[in-house]
Amino acid sequence: MSNSAQQIVDAVGGPDNIASLTHCATRLRFQLNDASVVDAKKVDSIDGVMGSVPQAGERYQVIIGGAVQSVYNEINALPAMANAGANSGGAKGGQSAEDIKAAARAQGPRGKFSWLDNFFEFLSDSFRPILGALLGASLFITFMALMGTLGVIGNWADPRTDLPASWQFVNFMWQSVFVFLPLMVAYNATKKLGADPWVGFAVMALVMLPGFSAMAEHPDAYQASIAGTDVTLVDIFGVPLTIFGYGSQVFPPLLMAAVLGPLYKGLKKIIPANLQLIFVPFLSMLIMLPLTAFLIGPIGVFAGAGLANVLQSVNDFSPFIFAIIIPLAYPFMVPLGLHWPINAIMLLNIQTLGFDYIQGPMGAWNFACFGATAGVLFLAVKDKEVQMRQTATGALAAGLLGGISEPSLYGIHLRFKRIYPLMLVGCLVGGLVQGFGGGQVHTNAFVFTSLLTIPAFDRIGLYALSIGGAFLVAMLLVIIFDYRTPEQRAEAKAAKAAAEGQDVAGDASMPGGVAGAAPAGVAAADTAGTGSTRAAGAAGSANAADPKDAVNDDEQAKASQWLAALGGPENVTQTDAVAETRLRVEVKDSAKVDQDALKSAGLPGAVQVSSNLWHLVVGSDANQYAAAMAAKVGGQPVG
Repeated sequence: MSNSAQQIVDAVGGPDNIASLTHCATRLRFQLNDASVVDAKKVDSIDGVMGSVPQAGERYQVIIGGAVQSVYNEINALPAMANAGANSGGAKGGQSAEDIKAAARAQGPRGKFSWLDNFFEFLSDSFRPILGALLGASLFITFMALMGTLGVIGNWADPRTDLPASWQFVNFMWQSVFVFLPLMVAYNATKKLGADPWVGFAVMALVMLPGFSAMAEHPDAYQASIAGTDVTLVDIFGVPLTIFGYGSQVFPPLLMAAVLGPLYKGLKKIIPANLQLIFVPFLSMLIMLPLTAFLIGPIGVFAGAGLANVLQSVNDFSPFIFAIIIPLAYPFMVPLGLHWPINAIMLLNIQTLGFDYIQGPMGAWNFACFGATAGVLFLAVKDKEVQMRQTATGALAAGLLGGISEPSLYGIHLRFKRIYPLMLVGCLVGGLVQGFGGGQVHTNAFVFTSLLTIPAFDRIGLYALSIGGAFLVAMLLVIIFDYRTPEQRAEAKAAKAAAEGQDVAGDASMPGGVAGAAPAGVAAADTAGTGSTRAAGAAGSANAADPKDAVNDDEQAKASQWLAALGGPENVTQTDAVAETRLRVEVKDSAKVDQDALKSAGLPGAVQVSSNLWHLVVGSDANQYAAAMAAKVGGQPVG
């Protein structure tokens, strides 16, 4: 992948254009100095790249998949990146990554809602680094669930069940992640907010000590009711301390980090630099340890319970409605990062209820997403689109085996707008199947909804039927209606013809080669050395001629034929090359445009965009055709 790492850097504008680089579970996240110089087609064509997503504020994301950590390391290891500000998410020019992000948010609508953007970025970055551990633990959970379903062991998820010592050990293998999840979240969240992550870890560790939980059995402990909930209290120096079991809780560490971050930064401002190593951590812990135990921890527990109760009330009111709402909402929540709070509620449900009711209907969305990807893969194989076939294959494998939707979502679905309505039908079908089946598809643990985790759900038959229906419907709809617009299909056809034509032209210029008619948009090489020629040298050469002077006889002839089919030069008001392979043509009267004549003249595709606007798909020589047609419309000689 080393060559790919260098190619990615070159395609986004080189090391000098990279202000900072981070990554999430499947994507490289570039903060660029100038995103306009990115060669998106070059990025998408690189081996190992599943797609790319341009974003506002000079940001650019490259979808890699499960190998993202390796590619990230390889990019940072490139000699040219030594001073590029990418290592460890650093930045150039004296700006930190946070400074750059703040500047980006100030642009356009993001500036108006920076607090919301900050909030969801905080949530996502608190969980993203531990997705691998969660995914690994979910497979252990699935194995235990399968053993329970087969009757090999008892109810493995019930702590009151006495399992044999060997099976207890296997059970501990997933509990090691979920029981201590608050510590992992505390570390990531504190780090995200710029404080010492180990201080955040230590603060959260206080309420997770076995001795802390054991205080509920102290002779001085007593019961009380808070917000309608019975809790155990014990007075500490006259102040009541609420005793909770904080294992698997995620809201308390998030709230703790939200307070610790500003506190830590504030202490660094008022404490002299030579004393900060000792007194900033000490004073932070002195304040945050009791504050978390007495106030922040209980608030986090009750806040999470409140949000969970809202969703549970909807599910209790109508499991049918709930089974439909969740899969239809998730396609819009995931791209915005709104699913992270729901993930936290899933974990809370498992801790408080012993099961979760959200992941069942959520599976319908995931498999509709994967089904749409399978449809894209089918069409890519059918149309021999190598790049899309590679992207869809990797995305489908990540989804079906790992339950990860990001490669499908960012690599394909958000790039082709026709997919979403088709995928939503699959989501609806999966939700309806669960709804008519009575809903209430539960799981005893937090799992990633993939093929491997199906045994983790209690109503396996209903769950399998719903996700199968969602997958199949989404896949068939994409195959039937296609994920591309007519224009995109024509452009892909032209690009393929252009690539094949360049190979033919190259063969014809070799000694003994046979010159044949090249496909539309690709002129055959002039082996005799006569006639008009193209600009010499590679693209970007300092000696390259003006595009108008590079138009050859074949291109002039085709331009004349196309103009005639468009109603003649007098019917064309403007023509421009756009998107490297298309001509944007404005006409006075579209009724005069003869599409059959355009096709007969060798044009791969023509699409009427609006009443008087047409896009002609011509291949890789769009600039030459635009120059030839513009000159003929203006009555000037060309070549």
